Amino acid sequence: MVSACARGTKRRRRDAIASAALSARIGSHVALEARLNGTIIACFDHHSVDLGQFSTDAAERAQDLRNGLPLNSTTSGASNIDKEIQLILKRLASHGLLEYRLTNSQSARDELIIEPQTPDYWPHAAQLDNSDILVLSRFAYLRRRGNAMVLESPRAGAAFQICNPTIAAILTGLATPQQLKQLRRRDGFPGIELFALLVDCQILVKIDPKRSSLRLTEGDGDLVLWDFHDLLFHTRSTAGRHANPLGGLYPYAGVLAPLPAVRPHWPGKKINLTKSHTTYSELAAPTAKLLRERHSFRTFDDGQPITLAELAGFLASTARVQLRWESRLDLGDCSPVVEYTARPYPSGGGCYELELYLAVDKCEGLTRGFYHYDAGGHVLTPINVRSHEFEALLAGAALAMDAQAAPPILITITARFGRVSWKYSSLAYSLILKDVGALLQTFYLMATDMGLGGCAIGTTNIDLFAKMTGIEFHVEGPVGQFAMGGGAKQPPLESQ
Repeated sequence: MVSACARGTKRRRRDAIASAALSARIGSHVALEARLNGTIIACFDHHSVDLGQFSTDAAERAQDLRNGLPLNSTTSGASNIDKEIQLILKRLASHGLLEYRLTNSQSARDELIIEPQTPDYWPHAAQLDNSDILVLSRFAYLRRRGNAMVLESPRAGAAFQICNPTIAAILTGLATPQQLKQLRRRDGFPGIELFALLVDCQILVKIDPKRSSLRLTEGDGDLVLWDFHDLLFHTRSTAGRHANPLGGLYPYAGVLAPLPAVRPHWPGKKINLTKSHTTYSELAAPTAKLLRERHSFRTFDDGQPITLAELAGFLASTARVQLRWESRLDLGDCSPVVEYTARPYPSGGGCYELELYLAVDKCEGLTRGFYHYDAGGHVLTPINVRSHEFEALLAGAALAMDAQAAPPILITITARFGRVSWKYSSLAYSLILKDVGALLQTFYLMATDMGLGGCAIGTTNIDLFAKMTGIEFHVEGPVGQFAMGGGAKQPPLESQ
């Protein structure tokens, strides 16, 4: 029998290791410089950000962010310095220049390091009760990154670098649901603060024991339709929900030689096709002519802007619904009726999940603004968005195209993901991207035929779109962009 003394000792030992302190620190690549006028500048990677003017005492205390500043010391509002530090922290966080440490209060050892993945992330502790049942999100994953272990989820606003192996062991045990009070009895319990942060980031999920399906318990009905790999692919191959390097950065330029533009030929006898094909493809087929003339244009002539009539014709020819019908599935009793449409471009399974949103900068006959194209009614509907987000959308497109000015019209292609994943397993997101490719080529051919200029853009910001529209990123989100305008100038060959 275990004595009361032994139980008390055990409880005290658990309590001693069950508290943790959260602090903020600037990244190792960031330096804070205080100017004589009180301005604090954050310098990083050959860039700088003006954080504003602050008192001398606040500037001195801000230097403690190199090693870490406890967050609870800046939230009480007990002094003006506390308020200034809180403002500095918020501004640093908005630029992704902060990370957070959860430290064992007894050993001063880092339990984990929190790395923000979205600009608006701020660590919050969810309210937890001993009776709460927790389980790992089915979207969470633990991976090696260099010499570190990182816990991530495409739904989370932050990644968690695990410094204490005991934490990883406890978390893997949450593949099956467990009550919090059971977890707190375990040796090495890292403290409730950790679990509260993970629940806030949706890496851990509170579940309802009355619901039999864990998949239905986590998130909303639209999230049920997502497979793990599809949501991860969507969030990590676009901007907005991760802090990883993105774009044409040539990361392997010093590691491997570039592959040749044309694949080395296979050995064997060659069959020359030059003399075999007819002159039809070269002279008579208008499509072949359009394919040869198709180019990407990154600059547009403001003196000859695209008109509303041209835009209307472009949308009608490329994306308008041509036919609608219904069909009942052959799935036995209670088979559902599914709606279908036909449009000018092909779509996997006839899903036609793609939608078009237009950021109009310059179009003769159309007010500058943000619009949704209703392909069924062939109408544009204006959407009220915040001006700074609208400008950020256009600026992001210009940056992605390496252009000096925003395109006259930026078409954001979104997907209603559930339209495809309701039918297909394992390949839903890949089908969506194939549909995007088909639509982009359709855009190119029609723009060329109409004498307009266009350019496909390789990246989109899914978090920005979600903020502009109020639509959750997993319900409907960007999967492609196309810039277009009128009176395009012939681009140089290397940009085509």
